[in-house]
Amino acid sequence: MVYADRNKAIEVYLGMKVATGQEMREIDRITIEDYGIPGLVLMERAGLAVALKVKEFYPDKKIVILCGGGNNGGDGIVAARNLHNWGFKVNVLIFAKKNALSADCNTQYQIAKKFGIPIEFRDSINERDIHGAVVIDAIFGTGLSRYVKGNLIEVFAFINASGVPVVAVDIPSGVSSDTGEILGEAIMADITVTFGLPKVGHFLHPGAEYSGKLFVEDIGFPAELICSEVLKVNLINSQTASSLIPARYINSHKGDYGHVLVIAGSKGKTGAALMTAKACLRSGSGLVTLAVPESLANVFQDRVTEEMTLPLPDDGRGVISLKAVDVILKFIAGKIDAIAVGPGIGVSSDMERVMTELIQKSTVPLVIDADGINSIAEGVPRKILTKAKSPVILTPHTGEMARLLSASSTKGQWSMEVRKNRIDIARAFSKETGAYLVLKGTPTIVANPEGSVFINTTGNPGMATAGSGDVLTGIIASLLGQGLNPQNASLFGVYMHGLAGDIAAESIGEHSLIASDIIGFLPDAFLKLQG
Repeated sequence: MVYADRNKAIEVYLGMKVATGQEMREIDRITIEDYGIPGLVLMERAGLAVALKVKEFYPDKKIVILCGGGNNGGDGIVAARNLHNWGFKVNVLIFAKKNALSADCNTQYQIAKKFGIPIEFRDSINERDIHGAVVIDAIFGTGLSRYVKGNLIEVFAFINASGVPVVAVDIPSGVSSDTGEILGEAIMADITVTFGLPKVGHFLHPGAEYSGKLFVEDIGFPAELICSEVLKVNLINSQTASSLIPARYINSHKGDYGHVLVIAGSKGKTGAALMTAKACLRSGSGLVTLAVPESLANVFQDRVTEEMTLPLPDDGRGVISLKAVDVILKFIAGKIDAIAVGPGIGVSSDMERVMTELIQKSTVPLVIDADGINSIAEGVPRKILTKAKSPVILTPHTGEMARLLSASSTKGQWSMEVRKNRIDIARAFSKETGAYLVLKGTPTIVANPEGSVFINTTGNPGMATAGSGDVLTGIIASLLGQGLNPQNASLFGVYMHGLAGDIAAESIGEHSLIASDIIGFLPDAFLKLQG
């Protein structure tokens, strides 16, 4: 088969980094101390960037800037000065003690006073302050690590209830820049202007819902710092995806585009298998064989068109048995390029043993989903993944991830932990096991064994529907079969899955979207990326 050169496209990601608050503060420190760019210069450029966005979107409004006592507040005061110079009516409210301002914030405060800008030190806010205004939120920024307390809780709640437009400086105040957690109370922005790099909290929920439209502005950080491989969190966006589209060659045949074996289905769960196989074909696979319990073979044969079928020994109840392992291993030798296993396959003691054998003996990459993951969680020690003969990609949703991490008695606690710390958990699991992890959710996270993490930027709530995960499994397995390495197959797969879902939602709405619609709109997704 032909192996695409798209695996070299990893360099593209270096321009799509996402930072934690601490990483951004370190970039800021190095820029100031090692490159000699004064902090006040960075502050001037940050404040100007905010002012320009306010001028662009709200040219006829009066402006109220809410400032804290740190450098985020200094950015806000610079924005106030620029807007004042352009003729805007501006008021600055500082929610800090005058003697508690940071050095740079105090400098900007002293300059603003000389410009005649109205400035008050406050601990509350009222309707008269913000009536008919645009609010610039420059209270906390990315440095917040504690819960919001005292009067600011009431201030934030009042702003949110008022309905006034809000422009946040760097990140909405009250949102954790590292996790997206709401630290007690947070301001909900219509626009967020951030600097140098987007922050993790802009993309993880619930913080992502507070950022509004995000703009990332260049304020002069050295390119080598914001593109550094030290930064391990990256975005999966259209530029990333476009660079990974598997090549199609004029002088080629179906064997050049991969043969995928889909091991799936059981009595009552035939649809999952069929959707996985169909998603493989719609994603470009040359050949797809659907391996199913032999007692259900006729059922599948009546429903497939382009797919081939492989009957597997079952236990008489429509679930494959341990005897299937030998059939599978013999079939894949020299013939199969990737395996998808798990959708609708059921959980049993035999399936646990089947998964153990496949992980340790498969000579081709495995994509494990659904009941394949549940079989690992129930009876196969996680350390078995470290003994895999070929690359393994796991695609759990939150509940399946919790089962992988815990005993049943603590599953609920782990589910909460997975929701709260998606990036750290995905990274740790992938490094520990050597498996590539696609943690499905909002957003989907991809982690590799080297410690890098990727945040997907496509998808919508309409995709929270039965079978959506089976479609993703088929897409990723197809891309593996076409020659993308496990990381790039995962990255391109989750982006295309979400993009097809987004196009479907635009066409038929989120409420009516079903999993087969995602398959149906995959051609549109490919055309959109290629166009």
